[in-house]
Amino acid sequence: MPTVRNAAASPKRIADGMRAPIGAFLVAAMLSTATVPAMALDGCLVLLCLAAPSWRAIPQCVPPIRQLLRDLALGRAFPTCGMSGAGNTASHHWSSAPGFCPPQYITVIEAESAPSYLCQYDGAVSVEIDGALWARTWWSMRGDTVTEFTDVAKVTLGNWDTRFDDDYDAWLAAQPPSPPEPPPDCQGCGA
Repeated sequence: MPTVRNAAASPKRIADGMRAPIGAFLVAAMLSTATVPAMALDGCLVLLCLAAPSWRAIPQCVPPIRQLLRDLALGRAFPTCGMSGAGNTASHHWSSAPGFCPPQYITVIEAESAPSYLCQYDGAVSVEIDGALWARTWWSMRGDTVTEFTDVAKVTLGNWDTRFDDDYDAWLAAQPPSPPEPPPDCQGCGA
């Protein structure tokens, strides 16, 4: 079961009386479409599931996301959703370490000529809500996923799967300390 972290609602959000968190909307929308049979993978359901706090915690999301991962691993196109509205999209990109891979999932292999970088995840699905990045789900050919939520998503959702954050915190704590900066007036220091 995923770890869930709470984010305090901002005073402005409470004062403005904003609508219910998107998580409640997502679950209601998915439940209303769960009985509709589909011949191909439903891009709208995939978009909703990947924007949820944890797709694994929603039974209706598990089969389509597992199918999405199989399809991506086979090189199939990412499904689209024509009803998502302007600015609400999801897209897939292959990972490329070290440039497009979170640092906590990069393995460095030292070679004679230069280091080689490997990413633990093969690709990432980025979800945009209202034209801004909402979440990025990193996936591997083995079927493993981890989701990186933006700060806006965390505040809006209130609860989310914290595995990405926890992995990053553990990676950061394991990094060697930076050497201290020499004083600015130090002539010949370190020589």
